[in-house]
Amino acid sequence: MVIILIAFVVHWYVSLFCQTFFLHRYSAHKMFTMSKVWERFFFFLTYLSQGSSYLSPRAYAVLHRMHHAFSDTPKDPHSPHHTKNVFTMMWKTKDLYNAVLNRVRPIEAKFDRNYPEWYALEKIGDSWISRVAWGTVYSLFYIFAFVYLDMHWAFFFLLPIHFLMGPIHGAIVNWSGHKYGYANFDNHDRSKNSMFFDWLMMGELFQNNHHKRPNAANFGARWFELDPTYPVIRLLSAVGIIKMRPAKVTSPEFETGHDRLVEHNEKMSA
Repeated sequence: MVIILIAFVVHWYVSLFCQTFFLHRYSAHKMFTMSKVWERFFFFLTYLSQGSSYLSPRAYAVLHRMHHAFSDTPKDPHSPHHTKNVFTMMWKTKDLYNAVLNRVRPIEAKFDRNYPEWYALEKIGDSWISRVAWGTVYSLFYIFAFVYLDMHWAFFFLLPIHFLMGPIHGAIVNWSGHKYGYANFDNHDRSKNSMFFDWLMMGELFQNNHHKRPNAANFGARWFELDPTYPVIRLLSAVGIIKMRPAKVTSPEFETGHDRLVEHNEKMSA
């Protein structure tokens, strides 16, 4: 039982780290830079950790930039306020993700640029052969634990989480982070901070802070808001694996309609 729990926790957090560090903060936001060698390392680690639920850095970046631009409006790829429940939200996101991944949906140029690409690994990761193979590995591990390690049969219910780890992380963040909690800032959307100390989602549930400062590597804003991923980023920066970039309030990929209106009014009054 202990081995299964350790394996589940390791899979949860390594996959989650790759999603928040590589897919979110690097691929979508470019909060820091890294060499091509390290980019390929984290690219491959993302594939290994997400396995059957592998998410493309390009498609993730495009959808996430659209989410910032159209937050909690009907154009938001995954707002809980324009879907009936978390499952319909995930299905809507899945359909849009596949359309972006397969390049069958027109995308604004400002969203579809400046992200890591590795064509061969993308093709492997998105193939059904790879997804089924990873699912088989997870299942065989649990069967082995059940037969030889006296695992209780109830632990087989953890397998669907392994199969869909990446989308499950996204669903928790996008649903909870825009419905439950408190707000430090008026972002003209319904983003929330769902936890004081976001240990479960490694900082991802500080959505209100993140929507206010989309390029800040630290998702915490107040003294008690601890983002567990940020110290890791600082460490990787200190040892030279990544190089931090100055945080800006907005950038072309994350400019919202409200941002453009404010900028226009400031220019008109100048």
